[in-house]
Amino acid sequence: MGYAYTPGLIIAENTIVRKVRGLPLKGEVLVRIGQRVRAEEVVAEAKLPGEVRPVNVASELGIVPDELPDVLLKNEGDPVAKDEPFARTRGLFGLFKSECRAPIEGTIESVSAVTGQAVIRGRPKPLRKLAYVAGTIVDVREGVSATVEAPGTLIQGIFGLAGEAVGTLELAVESPDAVLDADRITPEHAGKVIVGGSLVTADAIKAAVAHGVKGIVSGGLNDADVRATLGYELGVAITGEESLGVTVIITEGFGKISMAGATFELLRKHSGRLASVNGTTQIRAGVIRPEIVIPLDDVPATQVNGHEGGGVLRVGTRLRAIREPYFGRLGRCTAVPPELETLTTEARVRVLEVEFDDGQRAILPRANVELIEA
Repeated sequence: MGYAYTPGLIIAENTIVRKVRGLPLKGEVLVRIGQRVRAEEVVAEAKLPGEVRPVNVASELGIVPDELPDVLLKNEGDPVAKDEPFARTRGLFGLFKSECRAPIEGTIESVSAVTGQAVIRGRPKPLRKLAYVAGTIVDVREGVSATVEAPGTLIQGIFGLAGEAVGTLELAVESPDAVLDADRITPEHAGKVIVGGSLVTADAIKAAVAHGVKGIVSGGLNDADVRATLGYELGVAITGEESLGVTVIITEGFGKISMAGATFELLRKHSGRLASVNGTTQIRAGVIRPEIVIPLDDVPATQVNGHEGGGVLRVGTRLRAIREPYFGRLGRCTAVPPELETLTTEARVRVLEVEFDDGQRAILPRANVELIEA
């Protein structure tokens, strides 16, 4: 057996990146095929239904429900401002009138003479979908989605926090083994995606938020700092919805782990370019990886996403160990034995032979590595 299929991690300097920018409900696509778009340009939008507020008008006015139509100042479908009276009793001899005011701005959606209640629907909330990546629109599904395509560099990470952000890429440390602490982050980093080395500290994340940094890319992050930063224990299903104030992407793993030299140098090479980052991570079925996308309009690209052989482990394939005692180390596959091997745990599994970048060799279970598709 000369190959096997194994999950892959993409670190591609020159590829075609395609992003489908879909709406969660029917809306309007604002772009056309062939149109050039900026990363922060709105390509589609929809209106989310506003909140619903029931109001017990009969109770508030002290009337019976079937009297409700006689006291309404607004009809179904009419707009109403917050605190505006929409029902009023006649009072006694024109005096002692009682009013019912709208708790929110919106529209009178329904009125019931059976329950004595009125339902007020709040104003629709606009939902705008940005291009996220500067590129060209290559597909449009009317009212549903637009697809952006761009040649560029794509780097996938191991773990991330918060969602999409766009900013100019800038190195905040000199080497891949340097620690990114709060002292290295300055007001000049506002609006940028900054690159650290082996570790980003909780204080550095707080400083980044204070200075308006858009994103942080680092080799490692302590799991205790994740809890300290978020203020709660993070679940294992999916990230990306955190209200953190800055997007964080970890390329190697938890703890102090030097960023892979090739990754650091690739980021250094593109320092000063606009980068799109997304910390969304899903580690269960339907894996989603955090990513850094750097559009490269001035560089010819080759198709990598979905290429034949993607996820195929062969002799010479670049890979990364994802479990101890070699966690985070990079190397190349030197053999893919077909036989089952017995581990120290007495489990019988398929393995591979690997030579790490420092020359050390080891035999690992295939489940303990992921490919680096470059």
